[in-house]
Amino acid sequence: MLNPADIALAKTQSGQRLSDSDAYALTHLAASDTDALCEAASGLRDRVHGSTLTYSPKVFLPVTNLCRDRCTYCTFRKDPGEAGEWTMSPDEIREWSERGRRLGCIEALMCLGDKPEIAFRGFRGLLASYGAESTADYVRIACEISLDAGLLPHTNAGLLSGPEMKALRPVNASLGLMLENVGPRMRAKGMPHQYAPDKDPAARMEMIDEAGRLAIPFTSGILVGIGENEAERIASLLALRRSHERFGHIQEVIVQNFRAKPDTAMAGAEDFGEDQMVRTVAMARLILGEQMNLQAPPNLNPDAHRRLIRAGINDWGGISPLTMDYVNPEAPWPHIEALRETCVAEGFTLEPRLPIYREFINEEFVDPAMLPRLERFQSDLDGAVAV
Repeated sequence: MLNPADIALAKTQSGQRLSDSDAYALTHLAASDTDALCEAASGLRDRVHGSTLTYSPKVFLPVTNLCRDRCTYCTFRKDPGEAGEWTMSPDEIREWSERGRRLGCIEALMCLGDKPEIAFRGFRGLLASYGAESTADYVRIACEISLDAGLLPHTNAGLLSGPEMKALRPVNASLGLMLENVGPRMRAKGMPHQYAPDKDPAARMEMIDEAGRLAIPFTSGILVGIGENEAERIASLLALRRSHERFGHIQEVIVQNFRAKPDTAMAGAEDFGEDQMVRTVAMARLILGEQMNLQAPPNLNPDAHRRLIRAGINDWGGISPLTMDYVNPEAPWPHIEALRETCVAEGFTLEPRLPIYREFINEEFVDPAMLPRLERFQSDLDGAVAV
């Protein structure tokens, strides 16, 4: 008699949607069953995405690394006056955007800390000197600069309100916010998000849902290895699936693994293991289904590229020829040609993409101010790939 986990795997092979109970049943599969998970996940991926893997050529723009949150694993955030504190000026944003465009980048990733103007009064004066009333307002200015330089912005600015997202929609190809984990336990005393009010999972899910109500193409994902258990990872994936099934707006889901960093409270924590990462990615594909774009960061898993392909990803995320990963500065981006060779060895081609997936480039999900630009970019990219 088949156990529930085997029944769940059989369902995916016949194209059936996994129920919540099916998803949790997968946690009962032994570590030795990871190959079976990957076989089912890669088969599901191949039905829609075929033999093409994608990546986004990007410039990583850390608009500001000031942040009111204090996650115990983060080295990105800084306090005012701390070594390495940086808020990019409009001139710097323009310079880096223009350099990236000359190097063939398409995406301008706007990445920054959560609501620094609430925590740091002096930052409000800096924003005013740039003609901005808030951090979100300055991000809009930064997006306009990058657009003028020939890039397509994708903004991940932490928690944003509905009006803030609505204001950013005309100058962004897409928006994003990592859910990280839907369980409130991560904010408990002694846990990684104890001093991070913007990591409240209910607030993050509300923003993700609000983006759906506003028909904004959205990137989200889970952060794994920060103290959560496998059932909590499943719950987080199911929460993202429910939001997408309601609104149809989640364009990709990232499975991002924890990497311990020096000079943090979690410096001594173990990195999320490769076997666990592969297993989680495969589960994500089975839960989210064949249509979803599923990503795992290649720079955080330099020795596992082949296994991640076999686990069901169809995208590598943003890779930059110009800027480092400021959130994970210890992890260099892979060389594109080396990554392409790995993909070919696994039977796949590697192609660049826009920071919005082609299925979202339409009047429903794109502001009228952005649609002609995105259509032109996609047409140019299709022509370049065809050559």
